[in-house]
Amino acid sequence: MIGASKIKQYSNVLEKPLSKGKQEVSLSAFAFLFSELVQYNQTQVDNIAELERRLEDAGYAVGARCLELLCHREKCVMFMPFWLSQGNRRETRLLGILSFVHSTVWKVLFGKVADSLEKGTEHEDEYMISEKELLVNRFISIPKDMGTFNCGAFVAGIVRGVLDSAGFPAVVTAHFVPMEGQQRPRTTILIKFAEEVLRREARLG
Repeated sequence: MIGASKIKQYSNVLEKPLSKGKQEVSLSAFAFLFSELVQYNQTQVDNIAELERRLEDAGYAVGARCLELLCHREKCVMFMPFWLSQGNRRETRLLGILSFVHSTVWKVLFGKVADSLEKGTEHEDEYMISEKELLVNRFISIPKDMGTFNCGAFVAGIVRGVLDSAGFPAVVTAHFVPMEGQQRPRTTILIKFAEEVLRREARLG
């Protein structure tokens, strides 16, 4: 029909295609929202360990949804959890999923690949992703009475959410690591995989 619009109209936001669109978020807006998240959770706990756990739980939900969105957007079914793979091959190798987190996930979240990905030297089940200036710690000033509180717990939660949703359960924690000649320490995300993951890796050879 003449004059009919060729642009498909969507009555519901959930029906819109998952196009990449604008990928950047205002840093000041993120800093404000994250600060509110930390301050709110701080009022709900009695100690630093509990505060970090709550931040990790919040990050876990972000990580699970991030993986699902990336899989649909990029059509990377190989990284989908079993219930999303629809019979297609999914990633089953340790280094494959670690590389995915270190590069693809990090780029989506922080606009760059993580500074480093290393295997632990003392334990076979440990891997480390390190950042010299992790975004969530960049503008954070920690009061002395909060000791070693690390906002990187939020990012550790994101990583755990991605790994767990992809079928690689792990304990993920954030740690400050002093650097020689640097005033601020780097942040290391320590990943300790579950025994079932290591057994599967051994079977695959």
